[in-house]
Amino acid sequence: MQTIFDTLISSFIENKVGIANQFLSESLALHLKENLIRLHQEKQLLAAGTGTTAHIEQDNLYRSDIIYWLDRKHNDVYENSFFDLMDQFVAYLNAQCYTGISSYEFHYTLYQKGTYYKKHLDQFRNNDSRKYSMIMYLNADWKLADGGELCIHDEGKEQHISPLNGKSVFFKSNELEHEVLMTHQPRMSITGWLKC
Repeated sequence: MQTIFDTLISSFIENKVGIANQFLSESLALHLKENLIRLHQEKQLLAAGTGTTAHIEQDNLYRSDIIYWLDRKHNDVYENSFFDLMDQFVAYLNAQCYTGISSYEFHYTLYQKGTYYKKHLDQFRNNDSRKYSMIMYLNADWKLADGGELCIHDEGKEQHISPLNGKSVFFKSNELEHEVLMTHQPRMSITGWLKC
């Protein structure tokens, strides 16, 4: 994993956006995707909002994904394998870059056909604990025509990233505005934040 971690970190240092393929193994990505689909069938995914827990707002014209928070308390073998991987990455990131990350939070994310998330920053106005945003994609056989690209805005330029299976994207939560373009197929990921 060190080579993949190095790819993610070095591409972040060079371009403000870290990208690494196979951050999630094909097997782990498949099992996490199966979990997400099962939770959706059980109607456990809820409409996502914006703002803090105390002041959450829901606006389907701005954001129309549905989510389910991951937690070790679920005692799910695949979620725990994901958390083990994140513990390894955070330890490596802290050792290599002295980032001081002390915690994280992640949720499953499902964008159904015709949904999107308009341009935004990932950091709250009254809480700067989110330092880095991370997204890991769970979409096998994704095609350009399927849409759902992550569009990152930086100094008048746009970078479009396809949500390909196993790929991870990593950037500073308070620096880069980004959006999820309308998807034409169900688009699945694990999305979260590394925090201080």
